[in-house]
Amino acid sequence: MSSTTDHLRTKINQETALFPWSELLKHFASGNVLAIAPDLDLVEIALHMANDNAAEIQSLLSTGRLYKVSDEQAKVWLENELELWTVVVKPWILVQHRAS
Repeated sequence: MSSTTDHLRTKINQETALFPWSELLKHFASGNVLAIAPDLDLVEIALHMANDNAAEIQSLLSTGRLYKVSDEQAKVWLENELELWTVVVKPWILVQHRAS
């Protein structure tokens, strides 16, 4: 693994944060929020996106493990006042709900 990849992975890891869904609604309304399956590694998916690994991203999209948040899902998260792990990979905000 290259030092550039290690550096980027560290940077992404340091930029992850737990945010209330209510604070992400404006980004959701803009269509900039993607959710990832709870069993995936948020940092690794963000790294694939930052490196423009189209094959991996397409595979995740086609299997539904990376997806645009639906209106129904957004409503449930808002009603339950959920906090989600987030990281920004412009122009996207990746979110992940991990059951406690």
